[in-house]
Amino acid sequence: MFDRVLKRFHEKIRRRDYAMTLHAEEEMDDDGLTILDVESALLTGKVTERQRDPRTHEWKYVVVGSSIDNEPVGVVCKLGPTGRLVILTTYRE
Repeated sequence: MFDRVLKRFHEKIRRRDYAMTLHAEEEMDDDGLTILDVESALLTGKVTERQRDPRTHEWKYVVVGSSIDNEPVGVVCKLGPTGRLVILTTYRE
């Protein structure tokens, strides 16, 4: 259902055309994740949910995939106004 969006996410990750929020970096550190785990989750994952941000009305996507150690990892992200992938938060499933 979200194949086109996921394909764009893959392109952004492969080109390193993404930014992480401070919140995402803090959550990544708290859960013992690395940037490679987050990239892997986005490249191997599926969109499990689409949410509308109540404040900005932008769509954000929940992607669940595998870390480099094959553990489930969730990533919430969106495409920013410039087209860059913005990673909003990360978590271990």
